[in-house]
Amino acid sequence: MTARAGGHDLSVELATGLTPHDLADLCEATNAAIIEGGGFGWVQSQDRAALARHFRGVLLVPDRSLFIARLDGTVVGSAQLLRPPRNNEAQAFAAQLTHAYIAPYARGFGLARQLVARVEEFAAGAGIRVLNLDVRETQESAISLFEALGYTRWGTHPAYARVDGRTVAGHFYHKLLEPGRGRSTDSLISVR
Repeated sequence: MTARAGGHDLSVELATGLTPHDLADLCEATNAAIIEGGGFGWVQSQDRAALARHFRGVLLVPDRSLFIARLDGTVVGSAQLLRPPRNNEAQAFAAQLTHAYIAPYARGFGLARQLVARVEEFAAGAGIRVLNLDVRETQESAISLFEALGYTRWGTHPAYARVDGRTVAGHFYHKLLEPGRGRSTDSLISVR
């Protein structure tokens, strides 16, 4: 998925491997998001080696898909799609959208929307009918984005995470996907 905005090239792709340069850019973008306080489970900056190990590991897990967002060819964000294990047939129609973020220095171009849309499109094409996600209450931009994209908040956990020594709540969302399209649907979902 590629687009142009304000003279910039925007793209989102499913990563099947990462070049050393892309991995370095991804680690930098991840640390920028961590430091800014959004989009990742870590709350403290990580060294590049730890982040590189993390992303190399993500690429090895069969039930995870890594999507990377690029601004003018540079990796500036990512998201992961986590499918249930094969022995969970009862929930095989659902997946988790997790670790979605765009580095602060690359925001404002519409890449976050494009990233989520690409994950939804891929998920729907793979037979996923429900996307679930959760987000800390402190991540107001992410909350606004997901709600604008049709995600429905179904619950709040009052002791969801610990950030800077304090407990913060977290919100849980879901979105029903139209088969093969990635768009939401309000109809009852049937999976064969």
